[in-house]
Amino acid sequence: MDVYGLGGVGSKLFERIPDRLFSPLASPNRHEFWSLLCYLYRRRFGPDAPLPPSHGFVQREILQDIEDHIRYAPKWQPEEGDDPDLSLDQRASNYFRRLLQAGWFRTEKYGLAQTISMAPPVSQMLTLLIDFADKDPVFVSGKIRSIDALITEVLNEDGGGDLFREAAEQCRNLLIYIRTTGTNVRDLMASISTQETTAEYARKFFRDYVVNMFIGDYKELRTQEHPLSKRPQILQAVEELSTRPEHRTRLMDWYTTRLANGDQAKADAAFERDLRRLEELNRVEEYLERLDDEVRSANKRALIVLQYRLQSIRPIDDLLRQAIDGLLARSPYDGFEGPQDTWPQVFAPDGLLSASRLAQQRKEYQRPPPSALRQAVLSEHTRAVGNLVRRAQERRRITPAKLRAYAKSALGQHDKVSSQDLPVGSIEDLRAYQSFNSLATALKSKIASSAMQARRQIPGLDVIYDEEGSSEHPYLVAQSFEIRLRKPSPADKKD
Repeated sequence: MDVYGLGGVGSKLFERIPDRLFSPLASPNRHEFWSLLCYLYRRRFGPDAPLPPSHGFVQREILQDIEDHIRYAPKWQPEEGDDPDLSLDQRASNYFRRLLQAGWFRTEKYGLAQTISMAPPVSQMLTLLIDFADKDPVFVSGKIRSIDALITEVLNEDGGGDLFREAAEQCRNLLIYIRTTGTNVRDLMASISTQETTAEYARKFFRDYVVNMFIGDYKELRTQEHPLSKRPQILQAVEELSTRPEHRTRLMDWYTTRLANGDQAKADAAFERDLRRLEELNRVEEYLERLDDEVRSANKRALIVLQYRLQSIRPIDDLLRQAIDGLLARSPYDGFEGPQDTWPQVFAPDGLLSASRLAQQRKEYQRPPPSALRQAVLSEHTRAVGNLVRRAQERRRITPAKLRAYAKSALGQHDKVSSQDLPVGSIEDLRAYQSFNSLATALKSKIASSAMQARRQIPGLDVIYDEEGSSEHPYLVAQSFEIRLRKPSPADKKD
């Protein structure tokens, strides 16, 4: 199993389905072939169709279904080599033969008769294509409730790695859907903008964008009653499953025996992958904020277009014609009644027909060519100082791996160690000491996000303030604390 990359997935696809499966869907009659496949799927091979015979359908039944469908589908175009004067049954035989050669159907012998069936991988592929083409809006509330229920069962030891993997897969699919919804909104607005009439534009906007929203419960996502508000509890449960030894050991046993066939490294990689997918739920707020920006931009753009189109449908030509007719009616050469000098004032030289109102000729300016880029040559002293700075930064940079190694070295064979006994013989030790003091402060606070972030950096450990300990330190002014191995609480143990 390829955990991180695609590996040989490209070749595995055509190990499951025929190579020419999509050839009818790439022909000039691709729309008609797709409609025919959907018709046969709904009538014979789909989950809503009657239970098919175990040995398959008789070929005549499939040909009759194809004839019934193409009888009322006159849009079929003759392809290269086809005779346009073929009868209906001959056309049905040709279309059936085309689908059979492409691999959509398979033939089997049942006694003396030849039966038609659809291979399970092909049927599964057709199901995925139909679901993709006829996608309903996703309700985030149902997805979050499902993930929460699965994680709760795993935490209560009512389920194992199978439920953990299912929760990770649902979380991944949900985040991908939310992340790509913004692009779908932009694509939809681009397709709507091509409508020529205002009525069609408004109809598509309110039907395809407002009614058939990509996220069915989008307006309720920010409310406290929405299940999305349980996100911190779900993340805390995931953090317990990954850090508490009894839960992690139980899940790793399932991954090793059931998924990785005894390969410990592959089991670790698969578990960490599913764990990261569940922890990505913490980024759902970022995706939703980006989606809000896309929706606001789409709404503003649609309202501007509608306002412009509604204002621009006024009869401008008629208004201009009426204005010209009115001016001609006041002409001194056509029965004009009034002072003779009134007509020249209508188009005075300094008014509408002034030369100053004409567009000026565009002037071209020659821009000077850009100067050549200078190549800086570092001296040996500058390069040595830069290397020294990078080494100093690396020694002062602290990571969860360095924290765990420092704690493991300080604990030795003990379950806890006081801050007074922590070594500070190097800058790395001093930075680790300082980080553990900061983690103790975060764990002591009542801010759930800060405590969760702190626990994630030190899995399997707890950092607790020592209220009675001394705060003396040769280099820092810090509160005394203890580093302890995290142990399961009695409530988490089995009876």
